[in-house]
Order: sequence, then C-alpha cells, then structure tokens
Amino acid sequence: MDTEKYASIIRDEGYLILESVLTHDEIADIKKALSPFLQGALMGRNNFEGESSERVYALLAKHPKFSLIIEHPTILKILDQLLEPDYLLSANLAINCHPGETPQPFHRDNDGGMYSDIAGIHGISTIWNFDDFTDDNGATEIIPRSHTKRDWQPRTEDVVKVLMPTGSVLIFTGSLYHRGGANSSDKTRLAITPQYCQPWLRQLENMVLSVPPEKAQSLSSRVQALLGYSVRSPGFMGYVDGVHPKRLIDKDYQGRQARGEPTIGGSLSGS
Repeated sequence: MDTEKYASIIRDEGYLILESVLTHDEIADIKKALSPFLQGALMGRNNFEGESSERVYALLAKHPKFSLIIEHPTILKILDQLLEPDYLLSANLAINCHPGETPQPFHRDNDGGMYSDIAGIHGISTIWNFDDFTDDNGATEIIPRSHTKRDWQPRTEDVVKVLMPTGSVLIFTGSLYHRGGANSSDKTRLAITPQYCQPWLRQLENMVLSVPPEKAQSLSSRVQALLGYSVRSPGFMGYVDGVHPKRLIDKDYQGRQARGEPTIGGSLSGS
C-alpha cells in the first residue's frame, strides 16, 4: 500500500475512496453490534442531524467491535502521513439514513470545532459504509478540492456523489465541503464516521467521558491513546493529577520511560 501516494491525493483532491476494505464477516460483526441501538425510535433533532436519520454516539462505550474500523491499519498508516504524532479520535458515530431523508446542509467537519483554517490539516474524517452507497439512498456528496477554498458557494455542477460498495471507506480532510444526500429509496443507508484531529486540538466528542475508564480498559492500547488516555510527546499535555492518564485504566503501566517513549524532565518525567 502506497500510503504516501494516498496521503498526497487527500492533500490535493481533499478526499480518497478505498473500496471493499472490510470482509463480509467484519461487516456482519459491526452491524450486529450496532443493531440494538437502531430501533427507529430516536431520530435527529434538526435537518443537520437528519430528522429521518438515527444517530448513535459514543460507540466504543457500547461495544468494542467498533475498534475494528477506528484502528484499522490501513487508515492509521494514512493518518500517520497527514497528522502529527499522538493524534486523537475526535468523533465517532453511526448514521442510519431512513427513506425520505432530505439532504444535509453542506458543511466542513472542522467547522464543528471552530478550527476551519484551511492553511493546514487540522482533522481527517472517514466514512465507512455498511450498506451500498447508491445514487438514490443518501450517499455522501462531496465537493472535490473545496478544502482549498475560503469563500465557496455550492454549485450543482461541483457536486460528486460517493458511490461505493458496502465495506468501503471515504477518507477526507476536515476542510472538505460535503453533506449526507437525500434518501429517495425504500431502504435505510447505514454508515459509521470516525473522525480524527491533531493532538493539540480539543476533540468534538469528549471521549474520556463518552468512554470512561471501566469501558476503556477492555480496548487496545492504540484505541485508548486515540481516545485521550495518552499524552502528547514530547511533553505531558493530557496528564491527570500529575501522572499519565494510562494509570487510570492500567495498574501495571510503568510510564513512558519504561516503554522507551520520549519525555520531558520534571515531576512528570516518569509519567
């Protein structure tokens, strides 16, 4: 996998589509884990969330299976090219778009955190589809290269529908204009969108409250770090009561020095 090439495409075009990344079993496992929370009872509160769409937040507090896409090695290798070390998981939610749903307003994911400067990459979003994205079922719509434009007004001729088979992933910079499309079909359209941000930015979702220590303990070290049970290196941004937050969920944690991680001197040198 040429991750440098993929990262270059995202920098230039604003997005990349990787088709059929997940296996049939992986797709089935994640849909099974999500199914108890998709009962058609709680729809969005406005036209942005989607008044005919179900949204499920704090996914890692509901089932560890969702780690599969959050720490998918293909995604992390690409993120390693685009974000600074110790980047974080900023948001992670499922969106089940029901028949009759109207288009979302065009938006940039960065705008939700008020860090919409287009001079650099502040966040990377992914959308994994668990139903085929088709022309009529609400497939995500994007504006290629709009991540480089400060003042932009949507034009019909600029819109591209992301059509991809189940188990694929759309990767795009948080400055790219996009929206969920209208669902004029007779079936729901399910997707999960993990979003990542630079390590010095506040996450859109407060992950260490959404996924508290007793839930985070069962997750991999990589996912724990993405949630915020980590500190930014070099340094100690993110500490808890003077020590590494990993100590909240791992009584045997020996500190960054023991693991060969870079540290800065002072009271937290063995954090």
